[in-house]
Amino acid sequence: MPLKQHIILGVHINDRVHNVRPVQEVLTDYGCSIRTRLGLHETDTGFCSPNGLVLLEMTDDLPTAQELSNKLNAIDGIEVQMMVFGHA
Repeated sequence: MPLKQHIILGVHINDRVHNVRPVQEVLTDYGCSIRTRLGLHETDTGFCSPNGLVLLEMTDDLPTAQELSNKLNAIDGIEVQMMVFGHA
């Protein structure tokens, strides 16, 4: 069945090393509502950024996406922004 809307969550993670466990626990709890997950962070030879960005493509269940966003935002050092694209 086609999606009614595309819901994308951008999850900015400060201090990835210390925040990875609580973020991963929340993402695991919502695993069946996440269609695509893409992790980005700056890295080079001898350097790995302590910050990161995770992009989540959600199923088209907006209340669940908002619930996930709220739980992630409640974690210190995490900022979530949501984009919702509707289909005509």
